[in-house]
Amino acid sequence: MATATFTLPLLVLATTDSATLTGLAFALEWVPRLASFRRAGALVARHGAGQVMRMAAAIRALVLLAAILVLAGAASGAATTATVMALAVLNGVLSQFSYVAAETAGATASQATTRPHRVQGVLLGIDQGAMLAGPAAGAALLQWAGPGSLLGAVAAMSATAAATVPTGLASRGPGFRDGAAAPAVSGWATLKALPALAWLIAGLAVSNLATGTLEAAAPVIVVRNWGHSSASVGAVWSVAAAATLLVVAASRPAIDRWGLWPVGALSAAVASAACLGVAQAHGFPAYTVLVAVLMASEAGMTVVLRTLRSQLVPEQAFAPTLAVTILILLLPFPLAGVLVACTPPAALGQLLTGLAVLQAIALAAAFAKARKAFTPHRAASSPG
Repeated sequence: MATATFTLPLLVLATTDSATLTGLAFALEWVPRLASFRRAGALVARHGAGQVMRMAAAIRALVLLAAILVLAGAASGAATTATVMALAVLNGVLSQFSYVAAETAGATASQATTRPHRVQGVLLGIDQGAMLAGPAAGAALLQWAGPGSLLGAVAAMSATAAATVPTGLASRGPGFRDGAAAPAVSGWATLKALPALAWLIAGLAVSNLATGTLEAAAPVIVVRNWGHSSASVGAVWSVAAAATLLVVAASRPAIDRWGLWPVGALSAAVASAACLGVAQAHGFPAYTVLVAVLMASEAGMTVVLRTLRSQLVPEQAFAPTLAVTILILLLPFPLAGVLVACTPPAALGQLLTGLAVLQAIALAAAFAKARKAFTPHRAASSPG
């Protein structure tokens, strides 16, 4: 899933040579995810996380194989453009089903332990392990073997995932009931009753607008503006994933020792500084390092959010609250794609600077408002 998500904008840029369509493709990956999150939750509730993950992986493999055939026989630029843009939409939908299933299984595992931050750290480590190799391998395949080889490799990985997902993977998550997911309104009501959690989610949503814009703009900045190869873009995300793995591993003992709020606040401060630095970077090495620092800091905040959410939200309200949380945190990503599509390539630095300042303000406010909520829960995340 990570390989497809991060290399599809590169595929669009490589096949259309259009910065506008690259940004639009990023938006088209995310809009369907927002539209399908309730349906995904209902399917997980009814059929279980394992079944939904297998279904999404199998359909993704078939869609990618069909795209290979269409691209091989496409005789016009319009046909190629339509194919890769449609692929972005379909991948977005399938990614949402996989994401909700994975989050549900992870939430179930977290609530079964007294140290949920360790479970969430392990889950993030698995995600970043995939990120370490996926984008770099995908970008290298695109550059040296062409779109068909890239899509064929992702199709093979999807088919393998469909065949190897454990049949016993949990699965109705906390708060799910037979038949359908709990009404989404109860998720909003839960957030309203937990203002600290709501502030934290709002701050991270603004932060996601900045990082999402950075993700959407990376192919344009690195390939179009600086003249580097597609493989260089993949290398950026792999370096970021390696740094994130280190931070996720360090966050578990750090939370054990100092608690959630200090680790979260430090991650927020570093992320804000790194995002501002990325916006000012004029060379590929500095850009790569700063992106790695930013994404690693984002992972630290994600561990904190997931842990606090699992501690504060009642079990019977967890599923609808998770759905609402996903909606809020994903909303900025299609907007980020639209921003990149509407911004001239030469002005992307100014756009990122403005978003970095907004991110810093939002995270400072969020962690200031949420501080009291962390104190009573420190003991729950300490050894013993």
